[in-house]
Amino acid sequence: MPAPSPVSRQISASGPRHRLQLAPLVRDLLADGLIRQNDLARARATGSEQRNRDMHPLVLLADLKLSRAEQDGRDVPLGIEELTQWLARREGLPYVRIDPTRVEVATVTSLFSLSYAQRHRILPLSVDAKAVTIATSEPHALDWQQDLRGILKREIKLVLCSPLDLSRYTMEFYGVTRSLRGAKQHQNEQAGLPSFEQLVDLGQSGDLTADDQHVVHIVDWLLQFAQEQRASDIHLEPRRDTSKVRFRIDGVLHKVFEMPTAVMTAAVSRIKVLGRMDLAERRRPQDGRIKTRSPTGREVEMRLSTMPTAFGEKCVMRLFDPDTAMKSIEQLGFDADEGERWQRLTGRPHGIVLVTGPTGSGKTTTLYSTLQRLATSRVNVCTVEDPIEMINPEFNQMQVQHQIGLSFAAGVRTLLRQDPDIIMIGEIRDLETGQMAVQAALTGHLVLSTLHTNDAPSALTRLLDLGVPHYLIGSTLNGVLAQRLVRTLCHLCKKPHPIPPADWASLIGRSATPPSTEGYIGVGCVECRHTGFRGRVGLYELLELDQSLRQQIRPDMDLSRFTAAAVDQGMRTLNWAAAQKVAAGQTTVAEVLTVLPKQD
Repeated sequence: MPAPSPVSRQISASGPRHRLQLAPLVRDLLADGLIRQNDLARARATGSEQRNRDMHPLVLLADLKLSRAEQDGRDVPLGIEELTQWLARREGLPYVRIDPTRVEVATVTSLFSLSYAQRHRILPLSVDAKAVTIATSEPHALDWQQDLRGILKREIKLVLCSPLDLSRYTMEFYGVTRSLRGAKQHQNEQAGLPSFEQLVDLGQSGDLTADDQHVVHIVDWLLQFAQEQRASDIHLEPRRDTSKVRFRIDGVLHKVFEMPTAVMTAAVSRIKVLGRMDLAERRRPQDGRIKTRSPTGREVEMRLSTMPTAFGEKCVMRLFDPDTAMKSIEQLGFDADEGERWQRLTGRPHGIVLVTGPTGSGKTTTLYSTLQRLATSRVNVCTVEDPIEMINPEFNQMQVQHQIGLSFAAGVRTLLRQDPDIIMIGEIRDLETGQMAVQAALTGHLVLSTLHTNDAPSALTRLLDLGVPHYLIGSTLNGVLAQRLVRTLCHLCKKPHPIPPADWASLIGRSATPPSTEGYIGVGCVECRHTGFRGRVGLYELLELDQSLRQQIRPDMDLSRFTAAAVDQGMRTLNWAAAQKVAAGQTTVAEVLTVLPKQD
């Protein structure tokens, strides 16, 4: 990593001139109608506070919570973002919301020093062969521009950002870079490149340790950073020279950071220490878990998994925020009819209810949210999981441990002696587990579990393939819920957009009538990080078994004929669920086609 350029020594040590002042800003706000006449006195009274403290005037104004009257008579406080956007429009500068996942931190912080950035209230965001994009919160104090053009030999693209974001990310970016540089200085320069044959020796040379203060800071920053960015998974991926960190946000992986491989090795060791994993074992995969707090103070659980690769241990951390893992029926994406049917299905006293879908389709969230609703003081809810995704004080949770013979089937056998009312089985993977699930349902228990199938009717053929007798499936299975997760359009930047008939045909077939001719697309804005999408919602295919459908369950059952009969009985397919979400303006045809099973 290149050392920071000594820009601060080549420019006069005197601070920048022409910084924003409160009085002119207040006059301009009044002239533009953003504040009222009676707010002038309050705003001007803060002028002495600005002189006494080096506080940005926009921050002072935001703290006052000045408000303007909207057309409907409501008072809307002026926040720091709205004030910054107003200033950017007035100064003719692009406004940006700093997205740290799109900043090459090591590169931009090498352009000039932290002291220079703080003195001039600037922060580099990107650099290429021709230009450097620099964010500022002081559009009038630009004495530094000419000097930087000469030193960096590039044009300066100036953008305006919130002074709070600027201050925060300046400290974060330079702080983590300083930790990386400090960790790298501890690295033994004689250490050879890691290779597959040397995996057992990685991290044992003593060059970098898990408790090194720089490594501790890097790991703490990554965990907090991931929570702030709404990441569901953190990937630490070692490579030959420079290793990368990626976050999965709304189901899509984004590269957010790079670090030397030796630092990555130490960071993974630090995570293994936090997760109470075997630090010396690097040849075999391991699992662990961490409980920490989010920036807002909520407890967040992380499930850890490591595996050996050619250049070191790869580590994946899955984040489980209780606020997102425990959702209401409406928050999960069920419409009113689906929600009522699902609650009725899971409210029965006995029988089997299955949730199907590929990995990452939200099955765990659906099951936990359902169990949370069912777990009253009058029932005993027991689970057997591999692994326990998230600890819940309302459940009695058991972890599968194959090394001591505690399988899913053995776990269910034990739970049946624990006087349960509701049993949740993490997954039905084999005949023995399927038989125990059937046995539990036959003896008067409600059993919830998961399978990996493309749609709801396929769950029946999967059980038949495992060897579960068809007559037991017909007598115990109450219903199947197939689901997918799809990204939702950002509500701030989506706009109407006609959907071509060919797109509808690819989703619901040419013979079906589209639910709408109009849809929406996401334009991209600072809130959605210019992706056009923010958050995800579930698509559901709910199959309820009535007597006529149960009679069709046979060893040689025709799946296509059974599916057609289920549709006639009211089952809405995943494709039709997706079409209704598209017609409602929640997502796009192109987006749902990436998660739906391919049609014949």
